[in-house]
Amino acid sequence: MQYLWAGLGLICVALAVVGIVLPLVPTVPFLLLAAFFFARSSSRLHTWLITHRTFGPMILDWQRSGAIRPAAKKAATVSVAAVFGLSLILGAPSHILIIQAVVLSCVLVFIWTRPNG
Repeated sequence: MQYLWAGLGLICVALAVVGIVLPLVPTVPFLLLAAFFFARSSSRLHTWLITHRTFGPMILDWQRSGAIRPAAKKAATVSVAAVFGLSLILGAPSHILIIQAVVLSCVLVFIWTRPNG
């Protein structure tokens, strides 16, 4: 099982790195999953992730108090707006736009109701 957890953690880190570049792929949820998987597989990988200069503080904020830093909240809001705007520009069907608006609104409400990290 240790190898399975470690493999899943590495996949999540890879997806998080992709998410840094692509606005449609979330970064932080994949890092949180990676921390979860590494905690069950490798103390070395877990320590590396939570002490990482960029990723570590976000993970520790979430683990300690469920907090999201204001800069991350703003970045998420801009990404959500960009995705929805792109859907509008590309002329997505109205039923898709409605579903997207509801889901993205719920995501933003969740993000903005978390404490600040």
